[in-house]
Amino acid sequence: MKKKLIALTLAALMVTGLVGCGGKGNEGEGEAKKDLKVGMVTDAGTIDDKSFNQGTWEGIEKAKADLKIESNYLKPAGTTEADYMKEIGNLFDTDYKFIVTPGFKFETAIFQAQDKYPDAKFVIIDGAPNNGKTGADRVEKVGDNSVAVYFAEQEAGFLVGVAASVQLKEGDLGFIGGMEIPSVQKFNWGFQQGVKYANENLGTKMNIKAENVVYQGSFDNVAAGQQLAATMFDNGVKAIFTAAGGVGVGAINEAKTRATAGKEAWIVGVDVDQYADGIYKDDKSIILINFIFSFIIRYDILYTMRGVNYENNNKFTITSPSLDCLGFYQFIDTTHFVLNIIWVYLMTILL
Repeated sequence: MKKKLIALTLAALMVTGLVGCGGKGNEGEGEAKKDLKVGMVTDAGTIDDKSFNQGTWEGIEKAKADLKIESNYLKPAGTTEADYMKEIGNLFDTDYKFIVTPGFKFETAIFQAQDKYPDAKFVIIDGAPNNGKTGADRVEKVGDNSVAVYFAEQEAGFLVGVAASVQLKEGDLGFIGGMEIPSVQKFNWGFQQGVKYANENLGTKMNIKAENVVYQGSFDNVAAGQQLAATMFDNGVKAIFTAAGGVGVGAINEAKTRATAGKEAWIVGVDVDQYADGIYKDDKSIILINFIFSFIIRYDILYTMRGVNYENNNKFTITSPSLDCLGFYQFIDTTHFVLNIIWVYLMTILL
């Protein structure tokens, strides 16, 4: 019952004001416990990586401003279970007992930590605690003190596919992913279906060739992202959808270089608002969708949630919102609006 109540509260808060269309939330929501200390362990990358780490940290910082909590983050020396467990322990030992971990790589660490630190609360994004084994030996367990958050990335991918196609009308599109994992794959699959839908129903003539769909294999190789983007643009691609963290930053850099030289090169971004990062001259940006419809994830834009689906065992699936505030093209890719997720979940345990 407690788990279900948390889920229902989460859904209600999202719909009724905390992240709603024009809402300001409830009076007194900043009067939560002031002694709560919320910590984060970063994945590969930093808190300004234009991806999960940044979005998560911004959410915690919003909670700090609105709920008067204390916050801290620690960056591990590596990305192994031992590296993560060390920093989780360091946070716990300094009384940071609400710990947020952004990404599937934390699955085995949280599997261990939720039992080792029963007095702590854990949030894991895009993954669920498990023992790292396969087949009959695999054990999955989301403890009573943990929450696993998933997103419907394919829905966001579909929307950006439609919007990019409608804007460009005709030509080639590309996709650069980070690691070839389900969350990134779903962005790609949805994107391709959105392009297909636009071609069949909206009169566009866009194409995605197999060679222009690439998973780089990491989320932090900026140079590789720039090289991949250069190859695609050289092959005639007009716009690239990047779901790749720092790899996507490299693609943005390449597009800016080309746009500065007067060439057509566009990027469809993800996870955080990348419009400013795409500015190459005056106020012109190579971020295609944000340039037209504010399509990049914008945590501060007013929107209404379409759904928060509660599964069981403290797992949430967040589906894409539909905007009623600003018109048809105001689809906002908020499948990774980690900022609001963390903030709202904090509200559920504090108020």
